[in-house]
Amino acid sequence: MTLEEVVGCNITEKKMDSVTQALEELLVAAQRQDCLTVGVYESAKLMNVDPDSVVLCVLATDEEDEDDIALQIHFTLLQAFCCDNDINILRVSGMRRLAQLLDEPGTEDSNGNEPRDLHCILVTNPPCQALQCQALQDVSSYCEESRCRNQWVPCLELQDR
Repeated sequence: MTLEEVVGCNITEKKMDSVTQALEELLVAAQRQDCLTVGVYESAKLMNVDPDSVVLCVLATDEEDEDDIALQIHFTLLQAFCCDNDINILRVSGMRRLAQLLDEPGTEDSNGNEPRDLHCILVTNPPCQALQCQALQDVSSYCEESRCRNQWVPCLELQDR
């Protein structure tokens, strides 16, 4: 490995860490403002009705989900829709961390019913005023930079804390 590669890796790791932190901040802020839609089907319904309100689509999986063909088909369709409607997309791993961020112990809903589907999360603008925060700008910039490098769906890894 050359010095340039080592320095490039460190810069990339720092950038990824800052984007991961920005994504976590964005999800928490959006949840507080009631600007999250959680679940593959709920997300698909919202994007069909009001795609202009969606500012980010987060597709989440863990290793055990990689063989779920139905989920991968849903992801492919959601990604295509997002690309057609200029919606930023991120693929993330770390379902447990997502559950922690969204205060979802065991990913069960607040009534203790079946686990919620955290595989797709949409961040939307509130009806009265656009969601303005540095975290959204950081994540959007990262998505745009990734597209410039022909990486249309950038990936992040969320770490348990």
